[in-house]
Amino acid sequence: MRTYTKCFVTPKAERSARNGHPWVFADEVVKIEGKYENGDLVDVLNGKGKYIGTGFINDNSKIRIRIISMNANDKFDEAFFERRLRYAVEYRRTVMGEDFNCCRLIFGEADFFPGLTIDRFGDILVAQVLSLGIELRKKMIFELLCKILREGGEEIKGLYERNDVKIRLLEGMEEYTGFYPLEGFIEGSCPTETIITENGIKYHVDIAKGQKTGFFLDQKYNRQAVARISKGKKVLDCFTHTGAFALNAARGEAASVTAVDISADAVAMTAANAQLNGLENKVQALEANVFDLLTELTDKKSHDYDFIILDPPAFTKSSSTVANAIRGYKEINLKAMKLLPRGGYLATCSCSHFMKEDLFIKMLHDAASDAAVSLRQIEIRQQSPDHPVLWNVPETFYLKFFIFQVV
Repeated sequence: MRTYTKCFVTPKAERSARNGHPWVFADEVVKIEGKYENGDLVDVLNGKGKYIGTGFINDNSKIRIRIISMNANDKFDEAFFERRLRYAVEYRRTVMGEDFNCCRLIFGEADFFPGLTIDRFGDILVAQVLSLGIELRKKMIFELLCKILREGGEEIKGLYERNDVKIRLLEGMEEYTGFYPLEGFIEGSCPTETIITENGIKYHVDIAKGQKTGFFLDQKYNRQAVARISKGKKVLDCFTHTGAFALNAARGEAASVTAVDISADAVAMTAANAQLNGLENKVQALEANVFDLLTELTDKKSHDYDFIILDPPAFTKSSSTVANAIRGYKEINLKAMKLLPRGGYLATCSCSHFMKEDLFIKMLHDAASDAAVSLRQIEIRQQSPDHPVLWNVPETFYLKFFIFQVV
């Protein structure tokens, strides 16, 4: 006998859920039987009362219910969440191998933990919680995850929460940051800055002030791909952030690397990371607006660079701004193609889910046509496998990465 509140949904919501998508939107709930508190688990049923799944409900959210199981026999106790966590951790051990030390351990819906992100930077975990159902159960989830990692011989000194995102307000939660009081954790015992090693390169990571959780782990293997073709090249790394692509190019024996970002903090961090790796003589960090710089170089008909890397922030975070984003992506790609000599190389990407792959490819075709060049494809890549793409949940596929020779 099931005791969960019953939420009856539209045929559209049923089809989506049966196809594996975990979200039920507010306008798809047609009737509710029983009482509940926001964050509770509820049963989702079709119009005939047939069971579809069980998920977290939240009246504050446009995503009214986030389904976490479609198995009517599941008991949502500690053992259930421990199984889920062990599955996620074991997956990373398998696909990341020696890179397990710095990777994304939990990637939200792709790991069936809706609204939860947990990154690992050595002995520090950084978490972001964007759904109320997870927020109410995070003590159990955090402590189970640390137990699982420690059982595997991994040292975990602390878990820092980066809950400083406005989406939490829309979910009825407050914004804040700080170390979570894990069992045995001593306040002040763990720093908010650390040094990690990725692809043999060291980086300063500020988990309290850096973007997102402190460092972008999803481009790990794309950086390796850039390093492989950088030898002898004069490289321009645009939107460098912490200098990761620039440093990989330098380690790949580039002749020179110019790393550009509009943020003074990003430029300072890039310079510090270059020095940390003994690459300060190879990497020049430059504070500039990338759009303005590319325009200036194009107007001068410069051919100072034979490898340009474009890793911009997400130009669109909603479907309503995609058209503007396409114009922004086209502008930087068109100018990069014009700047490169024939036979030069271009690495370009989009990290926005809303910029669909087909739209991005069409934009590249249009930019190449306007630049009167042809693109010889070297590689098409995506996010690293610790950010898995769940095919039934297209929102988990967001990073499109292309490397071309311009001919």
